[in-house]
Amino acid sequence: MIQKYSILATVFCGASLFALTSCNDFLDREPLSSITPEIYFSDESELAAYSLGCYNFSTFSTSSFNIGTITSDNGTDNQAASDGSTGTWVPGEKRVPETGGVWDFSNIRKANYFFEQVLPKYEAGAITGDESNIRHYIGEMYFMRAYNYFSKLVSVGDFPILTETPPDNAEELTKISIRRPRNEVARFILQDLDRAASMMLETSPNGKNRLSKKVALLFKSRVALFEGTWLKYHKGTARVPGGPGWPGAEKEYNRDFSIDIDSEINFFLSEAKNAAEQVADAVALTTSTDTTNPVDGEPYGWNPYFEMFSAVDMEPIDEVLMWRDYDVSLGVGHSAGVYLAQGGGNMGYTRSMVDAFLMQNGLPIYASNSGYAGDITLENVKKDRDLRLQLFVAAPSDTLFLSATNRVGQPFNAPAILDPVAERCPTGYAPRKTMTYDPDQLPSFSGRVCSYGCIIFRAVEAYLNYIEAAYELDGRLDAKAMSYWRQIRQRAKVSDDFMATINATDLSKEDDWAKYSGSQLVDPTLFNIRRERRVELMSEGFRMNDLKRWRALDKVKNYQIEGFNLWGGEIEKMYEGKLIPTGTPNSVANVSSPEISGTTYLRIYQIVNSNNLLFNGYTWCEANYLEPIASRQFLLTASNPNDPETSVIYQNPGWPLIANEPAIGY
Repeated sequence: MIQKYSILATVFCGASLFALTSCNDFLDREPLSSITPEIYFSDESELAAYSLGCYNFSTFSTSSFNIGTITSDNGTDNQAASDGSTGTWVPGEKRVPETGGVWDFSNIRKANYFFEQVLPKYEAGAITGDESNIRHYIGEMYFMRAYNYFSKLVSVGDFPILTETPPDNAEELTKISIRRPRNEVARFILQDLDRAASMMLETSPNGKNRLSKKVALLFKSRVALFEGTWLKYHKGTARVPGGPGWPGAEKEYNRDFSIDIDSEINFFLSEAKNAAEQVADAVALTTSTDTTNPVDGEPYGWNPYFEMFSAVDMEPIDEVLMWRDYDVSLGVGHSAGVYLAQGGGNMGYTRSMVDAFLMQNGLPIYASNSGYAGDITLENVKKDRDLRLQLFVAAPSDTLFLSATNRVGQPFNAPAILDPVAERCPTGYAPRKTMTYDPDQLPSFSGRVCSYGCIIFRAVEAYLNYIEAAYELDGRLDAKAMSYWRQIRQRAKVSDDFMATINATDLSKEDDWAKYSGSQLVDPTLFNIRRERRVELMSEGFRMNDLKRWRALDKVKNYQIEGFNLWGGEIEKMYEGKLIPTGTPNSVANVSSPEISGTTYLRIYQIVNSNNLLFNGYTWCEANYLEPIASRQFLLTASNPNDPETSVIYQNPGWPLIANEPAIGY
């Protein structure tokens, strides 16, 4: 018989939680294997170490050949890799897992264990150390529980709400496995974040390498905006509690559940707006210059906005609310700069992403009087465009890196569309965001050699969250939203007359999935709010979650990911004699064929036809808005262990209970 320990996912192991800390005080303490809760959690340093060990934020990877966070937008209309995700974009390919998956409680359990051990001691005054620091580390654990719960909200929606470590008892474990409606989960997350904000310091005891009150408020705005817009745009579907076909309605424990959906939407949007305002009003944006490449061989001092993303020390940068420090001398480095300095990293911006950037006069590129120079060369693509495009997307004449010997700038030259996969830029639109020009960061192009920082939270998100929440809530832009929007555009050297942009917007000419919510086109103001978010946060891992909460994927069918304008112009000449298009006899193709694809733009998934499930493009399956729960979890919590239908858990809409089965209907 299967043991029923689905919630008791892992047994707490104290030693593993100290892997990320460098606190030397612990060297003089008892062996960790002999430490008991009565001895542990008695000093603020022990709380600090435990909390730090629970950090699981997305940052640059410390593993070789993996650059981590900046690839997280791959597989969207923003960014693409050579090897696309068939599970996401080919209906029927993603299957219900047998075990594992997202139904996991290990990180939540670590937080609950902490509270059970620490709160009684704190209330009894039995923890030594600075009172404000002790409160801060307790606040950090409320944040981490909220952070891990948010990942569950995003991936599965309805989820059990646990505030204690589960008992080692099968019957009790089954009882507490019941899924709570997602709006209740979201409210629980906000409560934890309120506690975190009330307890954490404005500046943590370890600076911005640790959490702070502003981070809690920023994250609260993120969670509330996510849930408010999810409920608004998924309203009337089975993916919202109480909606038609909502699977939770079939469970006895939900028989008394009711929801005022519009009231909930307003609650979350109001919470998002209020939390975002507290951060945006307190933190100024990093300034920018008009300069788009290093000057006179100097890696620093030419553009603070560009340099913010690859600063070795991010502590003095106001906009950076939290960052991760690296130190190669201590064996902690990353390879992000290596791959970017080679022009690749197996990621490239899409034509859709590049076309989303406005002209500096604030007009879309298709406007008759925009002044757009066209895309026959990459320099033309960037001419007179939004500074963010000029800074963060490379052209052949841009500086790739500075020589370590004489600091002479080396140019990008032809984009690396033909290079080995790890060094390739598959679309031809190479990223420069998070690139460094410091030669000391790139002494060679092998191994983990970079030690510049990685941003985890930055304040501009609060500006964007407020703008969106205010418009979604009231259907208009208030004075504060307009001020925030102008500040963002002024930094990007784009006209701050956003009404001129809105009036010139023709949604029929926008190749942007976010112009839809469900099957309906959004209005031009909301679209441009989404556009601003898209271009400001590109390569920072927001895009897929945004598309999901906006329900912007319903109409994605046979969508072709395109790169630059390869054929018939100046770009083709850069690869003279090297291009082998699809269908070339007796040859292995390395680029798409304009005859087969019917376009001069590079189509990265139409290069090879055989054994290529993405040749016909991306097609969305609505079941993918939420992840399937592994089949084993239903058997673990079933009254009849041979019948998953008797489980207290219900499957997400569109997914069966049986392992290795695709979404229903595919």
